Formats: sequence, structure tokens, C-alpha cells
Amino acid sequence: MAHARISANLPPNIDPTKAPIAFGRRALPKLNEELQSHELLTQQRALMALCDLVHDPEKIYQAVELGFLDNLKTLLRHHDNTVRQKTTEVLYIMATHSIGRQGLIQNGVISALAELLDDPVDICRKNTHQTFEMMAKLPEGRDSFSI
Repeated sequence: MAHARISANLPPNIDPTKAPIAFGRRALPKLNEELQSHELLTQQRALMALCDLVHDPEKIYQAVELGFLDNLKTLLRHHDNTVRQKTTEVLYIMATHSIGRQGLIQNGVISALAELLDDPVDICRKNTHQTFEMMAKLPEGRDSFSI
């Protein structure tokens, strides 16, 4: 007689670090809600998905308009190393585009990022320095370093 056996392992084609995201216009608002979640894993997954989405300048524009930068500034002071790392990575990717650099300047992200220059996590410091380098390429960015 055959017995059903249920494995505790996830299927091999499912990545637990990837968040299921909504499609179309609902994707970024849903991620913005998840960034504000009190559950650590939800925040981490949202940041992973956001890292993939912000390579598109249109998504960066939408993210700035939806108020992502205020949530990301808050996450820069998070106690979890992974959250801080992915937050600085999102900000760096956003800073590689002109729209993102202008959004970072207008929302005062530079002063919040400056607090991470002494972060104990190497990759956070690296992403912060890379973001500052990208910001310095804009004349407005250079002027905003008078912290």
C-alpha cells in the first residue's frame, strides 16, 4: 500500500528570498506597503524585489512619486543588517539614474545616508560611498553635501 509523504523542503524552483509581486500599476504600491510591514521577512523580500524593479527609470520615477524614499530613509536605521544592505543597494541603483538622483536630493536622503558611513557592515558602507559618488556627478548633488 502506498503512503503519501509530504516533504518539508521547498520545491527546487522556488526562491524563498523572492517576494511575489503584483503586476502593472499595483506592483510598486504593494511593495511600499510591504516595506512598512512589522514582519522582517516581508521587508527583506520587498527590498529584494525592489532591487530588481528600480533598474527601470520609469519605475524609479513611480517610486519617487509614491513616497518610497521616506520609507527607505526609515529603513536605513533598521536593526537588521540585511535590511540596511538592501536599502543602500536600492538607493545606489536609484542614484545611477538622473531621476533617482533628483529624488534623493529633494527628499533629503543624503543626510540619512551619511549616518551609515560608520556602519559595521562593509557592503552598507560600500553602497553608501557608491551612492555619494553618483550623487556628486550632479551639480545639485555636489551642493547637497554641505551636511
